[in-house]
Amino acid sequence: MAVTLAAARLGIVVFQPAGEGSRYDLIFDLGTRLLRVQCKWAPLQGDIVLLRCLSTRRTAEGLRSKRYTAAEIDAFAAYCPEVDACYLVPLERVAGQRQMHLRLSDARNGQRGAIVWARDFEFSSIDWASLGAIAQLGERSAGSRKAVGSSPTSSTAHGDEVVRIVVELRRRSRVDGQTVAGSATSRRSRFVGAAARA
Repeated sequence: MAVTLAAARLGIVVFQPAGEGSRYDLIFDLGTRLLRVQCKWAPLQGDIVLLRCLSTRRTAEGLRSKRYTAAEIDAFAAYCPEVDACYLVPLERVAGQRQMHLRLSDARNGQRGAIVWARDFEFSSIDWASLGAIAQLGERSAGSRKAVGSSPTSSTAHGDEVVRIVVELRRRSRVDGQTVAGSATSRRSRFVGAAARA
């Protein structure tokens, strides 16, 4: 819910899959691109926000963990309740990691290299327009952010199907909205007409 609200405050249209079975929790409509988002609860541990980059379920054999793939999701959206912030981390940024540490402040041991700053992934610091222009959040080796294009531009396995469904849902909501507005207008007209005749 926190991720949906944070995205909506930024003007992002958010969709939620109607059925079970998808590996993503939300779809962000960025204008020209749909972003499949897996939501994660990210607890604060000391000075880091801990993002777990896999799913875990209990089986008869014990706990089973499964990593996410580019065929399943495009990004993680992590919510840290202790700092009340949401972070968007592209899947390719976690490449094979089981978890990612998003640092809030300098390391106590003075480490400067290989630090992943939480502020770089906060919803408020992301250039959402560049993401909507069929781009993904990337990072240069120097640490500054840039947008890099998808390869291919429809890099989602079921991208065309998702787009078709979203377009159909939008069409239906517009039709239903006009129908509801139209019926309300006709009811109001009938009421005003009846009142005038009385």
